[in-house]
Amino acid sequence: MEQPSNKFCLLIIYAGLALATLIAFSNVHRCEFVDLDDADYVTKNPNINQGLTLNSVIWAFTHVHAGNWHPVTSLSHMLDCRLFGVNASAHHFINVLIHIVNTLLLFALLKNMTGAIWPSAFVAAAFALHPLHVESVAWVSERKDLLSGFFFILTIMAYIRYAQKPTVRRYLLVVLIFALGLMSKPMLVTLPFVLLLLDYWPLQRFRLRPKDTEDDSQKSQETKICRPQSSLWGLIFEKIPLIALTAVLSFIVFTIQRKAGAMQMMVKLPLDARIANALISYVTYIAKTFYPTRLAVFYPYPKMSKFSEAVLLLPAISILAIYWARQKAWLIVGWLWYVVMLVPVIGIVQVGNQAMADRYTYLPSIGIFIIAAWGASELLQKLPYRKIILGASAAVVLSVLIVLTRMQVKHWQNDVALFGHAARVTKDNFVMHNKYGFALLKTNQVDPAIEEINKALQINPNFSKAHNNMGLALLKKGKINEALKAWQKALEINPNYLNVHLYVGLVMAKQGKRDLAIKHFQEVLRINPNHQTALRELEKLNAKRPK
Repeated sequence: MEQPSNKFCLLIIYAGLALATLIAFSNVHRCEFVDLDDADYVTKNPNINQGLTLNSVIWAFTHVHAGNWHPVTSLSHMLDCRLFGVNASAHHFINVLIHIVNTLLLFALLKNMTGAIWPSAFVAAAFALHPLHVESVAWVSERKDLLSGFFFILTIMAYIRYAQKPTVRRYLLVVLIFALGLMSKPMLVTLPFVLLLLDYWPLQRFRLRPKDTEDDSQKSQETKICRPQSSLWGLIFEKIPLIALTAVLSFIVFTIQRKAGAMQMMVKLPLDARIANALISYVTYIAKTFYPTRLAVFYPYPKMSKFSEAVLLLPAISILAIYWARQKAWLIVGWLWYVVMLVPVIGIVQVGNQAMADRYTYLPSIGIFIIAAWGASELLQKLPYRKIILGASAAVVLSVLIVLTRMQVKHWQNDVALFGHAARVTKDNFVMHNKYGFALLKTNQVDPAIEEINKALQINPNFSKAHNNMGLALLKKGKINEALKAWQKALEINPNYLNVHLYVGLVMAKQGKRDLAIKHFQEVLRINPNHQTALRELEKLNAKRPK
């Protein structure tokens, strides 16, 4: 295949990637902070929104942030707050900027590794424009996705430089950048395995067969940039420091998330259910990659009817990838890139109560895009007008992705749009019906809010958060007794529900039921001894104590 080599053509590709990404995400500046982690990450976290200071830097490295330890991400939010304050548009703009940088770096990386400019450009463009990645860009709290992607690509670039001329200094640079990536988001724990895949293709640092049997046609299409050869075991041994780093961080993150209660679903869901959901998620992510519709910010656990499809499809693809590993190296590398990079978030070790999440595909989807780009190029290799067909097809696909991404960005404009869309495009999603109801309640749409919260309770009658929100909605309608009944139900399900104790205490105090109010405020302080509202209310009630 002829490849354009002049700098002007490459400049056009870089500019086109940046411009297309800006067009796809141009409406992100209209998005607000959302009621999903943004308060903990930015808006109501004084350690973050005070900006970048010596104390905040120390805090970032010594404290847990929203149930996670990712100091580099915390520092990034602090810097934004120092520069822009708590301004949603500015924070979103920085997300888009980092995403553009990641896109350009990805193109440079693939181009330099493979020498294949147009397949590399397509992979970078699909990465930039795919609607599955809207969640990582339009959600301020997912800055960690973007930063980890940035350091992921930089780590591979540093590794290639090391592989070309191995020195201790170059290896230490790989370790340093990798550590920064892990401190942005721990999902990068699988990067050492990705490096091993790249050793096979396209770096060709080891082969599965003797050199003299190498396919000449494949060899002629690839640019070999790492001459030194090594055995497989030698390359594995080379990555032991990186593997050790991942082991240490994995232990730290596991301990932190377990203490924060983020792994309660591991207790609620048996291992076989988690494995079944993981297999279904693998297939669903592929389906949404090629048919990206009905995307939602939260997916409830699916029916197990799809389990048999997943059991059949995944091994079939894996067998084909292994069978063609020598002739089509890009297939095995792309497939294992996708499969292995999803392992930390696929749900075997369950964190949170979602079945899957669009944001988890940010880096793993690159493997699927590699298969699509190199696969299409090889499939149409003998057709006349091949370049025209490939170019026109790519243009159509990328144009569709831009339109779909712009549509998906609109759903992130505010809580009402985001949660309402998620409730509509998923089934039995009591979490999103409840969130949508609460969002409507905050905009004083009380009757629609009650309708949505009722939908959540019909799906899951034991959902304490929905009972709490129903109490708030009924209180707004002046139905105090009904509100108290809803809150009582919430406390029966979760006796340690702090906010419910607080609301009941406030209502009791307003009604002059001093002893009951004191009881509930004391419960608040039992759960959180430093709760300022409960302390103030107790002080007021004690001041009114009859002498």
